[in-house]
Amino acid sequence: MNILLTGATGYIGKRLLPILVAQGHRVICCVRDPKRFNPPKSLLPNIEVLKVDLLDAISLEQIPTDIDAAYYLVHSMSASKDYLALEKQSALNFRLALNKTRVTQVLYLSGITNEDVLSKHLNSRKNVENELKKGNYHLTTLRAGIIIGSGSASFEIIRDLVEKLPIMIAPKWLNTKCQPIGVTDVLSFLSKALFCKAVYDKSFDIGGADILSYKEMLLGFAKSRNLKRWIYTLPIMTPRLSSYWLFFVTSTSYKLAVALVDSMKVEVICKNSEINRILNIRPIGYQEALSKAFAKIDSNQIVSSWKDSQVSGRLHFNISDFIDVPSYGCFKDVRTRLVKSKERAKENIWKIGGENGWYKGDFLWQLRGYIDKLFGGVGLRRGRTNKTSLTAGDALDFWRVLYANREEGRLLLFAEMKLPGEAWLEFRIKDNQLIQTATFRPRGLLGRLYWYAVYPFHGYIFKGMITAINQ
Repeated sequence: MNILLTGATGYIGKRLLPILVAQGHRVICCVRDPKRFNPPKSLLPNIEVLKVDLLDAISLEQIPTDIDAAYYLVHSMSASKDYLALEKQSALNFRLALNKTRVTQVLYLSGITNEDVLSKHLNSRKNVENELKKGNYHLTTLRAGIIIGSGSASFEIIRDLVEKLPIMIAPKWLNTKCQPIGVTDVLSFLSKALFCKAVYDKSFDIGGADILSYKEMLLGFAKSRNLKRWIYTLPIMTPRLSSYWLFFVTSTSYKLAVALVDSMKVEVICKNSEINRILNIRPIGYQEALSKAFAKIDSNQIVSSWKDSQVSGRLHFNISDFIDVPSYGCFKDVRTRLVKSKERAKENIWKIGGENGWYKGDFLWQLRGYIDKLFGGVGLRRGRTNKTSLTAGDALDFWRVLYANREEGRLLLFAEMKLPGEAWLEFRIKDNQLIQTATFRPRGLLGRLYWYAVYPFHGYIFKGMITAINQ
């Protein structure tokens, strides 16, 4: 069967793709930026890639008419203040495009919306479902709450809070109840519901085996890591203060923190879980979901991370727009070394950032990340998805990977920190030379002053970095 997969570069889409291919389907992957899409080579014979923007109705005209089913796995939470209107328009464009195909079923992953008063985010999810229902196909909606898995936003935020704060003075919404679900169960529901007539034209809540408060989830995480943690809730923390609390302590962006805080005041507990019986799935509990997540982390097998999505950064750009590093009107710091060992140098380059650090002046990198957070930037807490591999589109601390070709020996990064200009950092091995180039394109007088202000640190940081890489 031909399956259309939107959100193929997203957290769930990346993990669902190999499952669909293993089931024998041909998958048409819809992505906004093909250069961010790096599926395993083993999948390439069974997939097709379409450059599609759901807000651009014309781009949707290239969707083939012979698709049999489609997954709607996209959302715009935190991408814009107007994400309610954007999400509704995306759903409308998608529905109209699919009405021109032979599609039988559309599967939509939404949020649990059982309460009378919903957050802005959950209202948007419900509006999208209502829009998709109008199509000439059978809609199956799966509504999930907190998703627990290696690299998921919820998991990483909980991890940040528990591992960094022995004592937490937290907002009262930590007492709100929810029903977390493991990402493996989400994938089981999504894959098993495909072409299952018993779930056509129906909506189901999907959740794990446990109903917990957010406080209980934090303490449960601490228990799984053998950590002692004390949490006290205060009724006086406003939504704005709560958002800043999440933003400064965790790796989330401020916009996402605002949306999360708004949603965390609403209980997300399953009411209609009939789908468990229909698909013969018994969801695992919270602690087991945590164990599975850490098993993936410990074995360095994180398939996808929310931090690699566009909304986790400051800029929402296509990689192709910045992959050609400019030279006119730019400041550059270029350093070269004769390569002692190409393989060793490549290994060091591909391990840079995250827990491995930046080889020189880590305290200065951390200070720069903290300053970035103060001014609303992404900071240095995003780390990296995989400890040893990098692909285009990955987040790498406050950088975004634009190009990564280990065989060629070239890694190109673009800065997503708050800057009065644009910055690139490139590592290249060519003709037995290791070439490290920092490029800054200033914006106005402030940009030029910024370059000269940080220039004294370049000799210490960049010289030390290239020396360490070449060890």
